[in-house]
Amino acid sequence: MNEEPKQGAGATKTFGMMLRFYRERAKYSQEALGKATGYSKSQVAMIERGLRRPKGEFVPIVDPLLGAQGALLKLAEEVVASGVAPWFEDYLEEEIKAAGIHWYETHLLPGLLQTADYARSVFSCAVPALDDDEIEAAVAARLKRQEVFYRRPAPLVTFVLELAAITRPIGGPDILRKNLLHIRETIADLRNVTIQVMDDKRHVHAGLNGPFILLETEKRKGQLVYVEGQGGSYILTEQPEVGDSFARYGALRAQAHSPEYSARLIEQVARGL
Repeated sequence: MNEEPKQGAGATKTFGMMLRFYRERAKYSQEALGKATGYSKSQVAMIERGLRRPKGEFVPIVDPLLGAQGALLKLAEEVVASGVAPWFEDYLEEEIKAAGIHWYETHLLPGLLQTADYARSVFSCAVPALDDDEIEAAVAARLKRQEVFYRRPAPLVTFVLELAAITRPIGGPDILRKNLLHIRETIADLRNVTIQVMDDKRHVHAGLNGPFILLETEKRKGQLVYVEGQGGSYILTEQPEVGDSFARYGALRAQAHSPEYSARLIEQVARGL
């Protein structure tokens, strides 16, 4: 992944755009191209949007079929498993240098808190399934992101986690136990990190719209909100949406258990697995 010509997710976007160009020029529908390659219409669409890499014999078949004269074959050489979804790149550029990262998660441990085994289990659940090299690239990219905890100047990083996020045994009880102990013993006591678990018995709740991440950009020059859903994501940068999201996160922190109680709860869940 360190070779200069390999552009990873960026090359995947470019390949997708060029595939669409040649397909439309050749007057093939996505469905017809899928039948010719053994792919579904939706899989072809995902490749064209840069959401999936072309695999197997897809490129050797479509290049002559669409009259690309080797252009698609050449582009495919640049497409490697970068470990980062194309639609995640814009957010990641800001996270790396952010002054503050504030994350509300509902159903699994946040990527910044995951161990390699836990992350591998998460990516192994992907539908459609990822190849082994894609999974390993994604795990490596996720672990690389965790260097942000130790960056200088240190960012302020806070988490509010629903109880389900620390109890769902993704990968199995042993993988979850080790991940929780990693959080408790390695991350929770960092001076720039605060982790809170939501009180699951509350009758009121500010996070019913789902998980989200707030960023205070480099040198706190601005703020943004990152929201991820099925197959994509979006970033909010305008008011009043950004201000409303920060207010919502403030309410969530007030509704959650204290960091001290949360640390004990995380350890208690881990010891019980």
